[in-house]
Amino acid sequence: MNYRETLNWMFAQLPMYQRQGASAYKIDLQNTIQLAAYLKNPENAFKSIHVGGTNGKGSVSHMLASVMQEAGYKVGLYTSPHLKDFRERIRVNGEKVPKAYVVDFIASHQRYFETNQLSFFEMTVGMAFQYFATSEVDIAIIEVGLGGRLDSTNIITPEISVITNIGLDHTRFLGDTISKIAKEKAGIIKKNIPVVVGKTIKDAEEVFIETSRKLHSRLYIAEDFEGETYTSDLKGDYQKENIKTVLQTVDVMKSVGWEISDKSIKEGLLQVRKNTHLLGRWHILQEEPKVICDTAHNEDGLLFVMKQLSDEKYDRLHIVLGVVDDKDLDTILPLFPMHAQYYFVKPDILRGLDAEKLKKKAVEFNLVGKKYDSVTDAYESALQQATSNDVVYVGGSTFVVAEIL
Repeated sequence: MNYRETLNWMFAQLPMYQRQGASAYKIDLQNTIQLAAYLKNPENAFKSIHVGGTNGKGSVSHMLASVMQEAGYKVGLYTSPHLKDFRERIRVNGEKVPKAYVVDFIASHQRYFETNQLSFFEMTVGMAFQYFATSEVDIAIIEVGLGGRLDSTNIITPEISVITNIGLDHTRFLGDTISKIAKEKAGIIKKNIPVVVGKTIKDAEEVFIETSRKLHSRLYIAEDFEGETYTSDLKGDYQKENIKTVLQTVDVMKSVGWEISDKSIKEGLLQVRKNTHLLGRWHILQEEPKVICDTAHNEDGLLFVMKQLSDEKYDRLHIVLGVVDDKDLDTILPLFPMHAQYYFVKPDILRGLDAEKLKKKAVEFNLVGKKYDSVTDAYESALQQATSNDVVYVGGSTFVVAEIL
């Protein structure tokens, strides 16, 4: 198979949470443990930082990778989901895994994958760990895909475990309370391994304190970090919290022997997009009209983004909005401004919520607009109707943002 055929096989033949939902969520790590053993445990060949949380884990992972690159280390970066190209998930020093590696990895192990009915995510984690081992990275930043305790990445023993924050998201899988979700996220905390927690709320903090105590893992709360602060080229207001999480994590890394200068920290935070090619976080695509896209898709994330959007100056606001079908619309739709012109869409995945259903539900919250047959049609219509003094916002789902980048 060529690269495209390989991806089609991975996406179409095997279940994948991003496309299918519950059928792709595994109940244990047995498949991943067996796969790692079959691959001769590549996860043991490199140091790592494990990053989980409800929101911000992607940004924190990219920031940490950028800082470590500036410090002179060879850095692997594993994140999900991708926006445009599958290979965005697996990078070394910012460069995507080669297409030939993806093709060869699947071809070499396809029979094993089929025989053991591995999920898309399990295969991809195996590919990433093997690539990082082969590339002889000094350290890999590994972002949790979903949850923590049962996530396929959770076979590593990292230098530090990082949990950015806790909010209500993916409640079908992780539980319907902050405490239940925190317990799933806390599943990445390992015995005697320090853990950094970003923003905490009472129910979650109690879980982290209890878990870290049981595992003899030193707990650091990034909200309490009092060292020097820095700015980043990632301009979303919510990045201020993420930066503190990164700074606390780097401080712990230094305490266990990693050499990271203040200059590396400063430059790493200012060069995230250049070093790691992060997309879709308060991403300004053009200025007249100003177009902003953001992958925020749950209450916790959208609170920050909608507040920042309300601070923008414009004559009219145009919002291209689409969501996936597991979102609690009664929770997220009230966060959106009533004075905007809406362009309702269905992201082009199986789990995308029908645009007509979204439009009808939005009316209950006085969000008024038209539905469109595709994200592209809606985006082009918004650009045509907007004047140079207007603002166009595109969001609601990672998959909506991916279609316009």
